Amino acid sequence: MDPQKWLLWGLLLFLAVVLGNVVWVLGVRRLYRPRTAPPQLLKARCQDGWELAIHARRAPQRRFEEPVLLCHGLAANRFTFDFAPPYSVAHYLAEAGFDCFSVEWRGTGHSRRPPPSRRYTDFTVDDHILQDGPALLELALKETGAKRVFWLGHSLGALVGYALAQGPHGHQVAGMLALGAPVFLKSEPLLRSLLGLGVHAAWPQSLRQEWMSATFAPFLGYITLPMSDLVVNPQHIPPPIQRQVFANMMASMSRKVLLQFRDWIENDAFRSYDGKVDWRAGLSHVTQPVLVMGGSSDRLATAENVRKQYELLTASTDRTLHIFGRDRGDKMDYGHGDLMFGTGAPNEVYPLIRTWLEARATPLPALVDQPVPSPTLPA
Repeated sequence: MDPQKWLLWGLLLFLAVVLGNVVWVLGVRRLYRPRTAPPQLLKARCQDGWELAIHARRAPQRRFEEPVLLCHGLAANRFTFDFAPPYSVAHYLAEAGFDCFSVEWRGTGHSRRPPPSRRYTDFTVDDHILQDGPALLELALKETGAKRVFWLGHSLGALVGYALAQGPHGHQVAGMLALGAPVFLKSEPLLRSLLGLGVHAAWPQSLRQEWMSATFAPFLGYITLPMSDLVVNPQHIPPPIQRQVFANMMASMSRKVLLQFRDWIENDAFRSYDGKVDWRAGLSHVTQPVLVMGGSSDRLATAENVRKQYELLTASTDRTLHIFGRDRGDKMDYGHGDLMFGTGAPNEVYPLIRTWLEARATPLPALVDQPVPSPTLPA
């Protein structure tokens, strides 16, 4: 056959595969979409012009002044905390009387549109701390009329909160709740190798692994993906929830953020992109109440890692450490993502968070009945 015809047939086959994958992923996401009323979609503009999507889940009866900011980690989105009950921290805390605001960091979900002259991957963790965090605080305070907020972050979301609490906006944070925060990143060789591969795969801009996650989502529970225990304990998350999570919660990763994480791992650091600001050292200046939580089987934020970060919080007179696992009488040993989606999480993790918040929140004089606003866009 003529080489040009071979080339044409090859191109057509490639396009057919790509189109088929797009249709498959869109169908998977529709099939496994969480079946719950979407939150209200709000927009917050950062000082550099980037617009963030913030998803508000209002309390039917607001009992406390301070709202709770729910901040997802790397390669995730707002579904980390605002999923379908019973695996939804946002629903759980809203029912307890807290207004909840789930952010999507720049480059993620509905926050992907950059300002003019910027690419949607042109950012580092520094931007989350210096730009996104203050914008999230400002919006939540304006929406609720509160003077301070509680910050609940998972993984990277907790690291952003730790850094923000050290800076000029720290007085607006009533308390920090850190779930699986990898403050110490001198990790195992396998993780370092995987991150190195991720940096190369993300060239020139980002790693769009959410497409791969959605592609394989329908098979989870029937098969176990290699190295999945790095992020979850597969035995602790029900197969239907695994399929929903992988179909909806994964997000792309900026190459610059991956480069920053590689620096942290190679140098056992938690610092700014230029290396000038040491946020780990700054933990000794955090004075807010802090609840440090981790999983006994977490391979990213290990139990030892979590204990060491707790020990750095010497300026806080109200600090609590809790590591979830069987040795404490929990249902299972917890991995990284199990802290939200493990079968025991709604009965073991969520109540601890609620109890800690209620003990430190400001009760309102009377119950505030507030209508649940209609969502502006499907989330």
